[in-house]
Amino acid sequence: MTDTTIPTTPPPTPTLGEAFKYWLKLGFISFGGPAGQISMMHQELVERRRWISEHRYLHALNYCMLLPGPEAIQLAIYISWLMHGIKGAVMAGVLFFLPAFVLLSLLAGIYLNFGDVPAVQGIFYGIKPAVVAVVLFAAWRIGSKSLKNEVLMAIAALAFIGIFFFKLDFPWIVLAAAILGAIGGKLMPAKFKAGGGHGASNKAYGPAIIDDDTPPPAHAAFSWSKLIGTTAIFIALWAVSMSLITGAPALHNMGEFFSKAAFLTIGGAYAVLPYVYQGAVEHYGWLSGPDMMAGLALGETTPGPLIMIVTWVGYMGGVTKQVFANPVAAGLAGATAATFFTFLPSFWFIIAGGPLVESTRGELKFTAPLTAITAAVVGVILNLATFFAWHTFWPKATDATPFAGPFDVIPVIIAAVSFVALWKYKADIMEVIGVCALLGLALSFIH
Repeated sequence: MTDTTIPTTPPPTPTLGEAFKYWLKLGFISFGGPAGQISMMHQELVERRRWISEHRYLHALNYCMLLPGPEAIQLAIYISWLMHGIKGAVMAGVLFFLPAFVLLSLLAGIYLNFGDVPAVQGIFYGIKPAVVAVVLFAAWRIGSKSLKNEVLMAIAALAFIGIFFFKLDFPWIVLAAAILGAIGGKLMPAKFKAGGGHGASNKAYGPAIIDDDTPPPAHAAFSWSKLIGTTAIFIALWAVSMSLITGAPALHNMGEFFSKAAFLTIGGAYAVLPYVYQGAVEHYGWLSGPDMMAGLALGETTPGPLIMIVTWVGYMGGVTKQVFANPVAAGLAGATAATFFTFLPSFWFIIAGGPLVESTRGELKFTAPLTAITAAVVGVILNLATFFAWHTFWPKATDATPFAGPFDVIPVIIAAVSFVALWKYKADIMEVIGVCALLGLALSFIH
């Protein structure tokens, strides 16, 4: 768009129905992880539709980047909340993850019924080493941006040692990193300055409905009583939901576990995956390590946030623990519990915290603890990649005999080539997983 064609008046405010159509469409096309989803929303809502100005969009994004949980869905909730209040927030949030919920539940059912078919096994044989490469690439990508000096590299190394050798639980690593960051921020502030981030932009696309100088709507006005009241409602909603599933121990465990997980997703979905793995695979036994890898691969190839892996975990756990006699009902119950409790805090962060953010529209700053946590997360993700690689390259290995059984060289080659494709040639993750799946399928006919 050139300067001569920049509109001079804001577009008409969309009705709730018009907004519904957009958020539903976004739920089906939101591939590409958080970066892709944020870019997609910017292009559509800032540049094309002009629902929100660049500065307001970035202000909302800065807040969402600081929160635990998936920042793209929280940004969608925030923008829709600004425009249409609580109805808008709930609508945008649910529509963002609903297509992925349906798809992953369906895929989990198919996987459980047909996972033993040689062709399907072949597909996952090719997919699993690709997942190793994807997770390793995530560690490299986050590490290259966040490990700016030797202090942060040391924190990442300590986190890896803590989880790999001493089996420390993820929340303790996050807490230790936050304490180190808080102390380090005072003693050596230069080492804990957060780099990058989303700053202001001077691009102009014409007046927006929610423009730079548009006052917050009445429902976004801040008051302590509203903050306390909203928080009380969310706590009550959580408590009632938990009480409804008390009779099913597996679902109750999921409610507790995923509620905690929701507050630990600092640094994106890859950051919380080790925690979900520890709980779901090692502690509760809802699914196996290879099942988790299969879910991660399918999560990468379906729309919605990657944290939707929790739907897969919940479905598998519901069936494994026989929540209901009917496996489909059991799976859907588990998937619903895992998804509901994972995303409930995201709505609370925006509906309760949004008015405070709107009332203090200045530059949002986060302190050294977040920088330290992000560094620790790199070490934790590296551990996950190591664990996945071990399961893939030594498929018959166990904790007691870590290198038992034959070493499979083909997955090593697939993982190495996949990593090079992602790192050097900037290949699309979905394409890499797709090619590896086809390669695995072809190998299944040769063997």
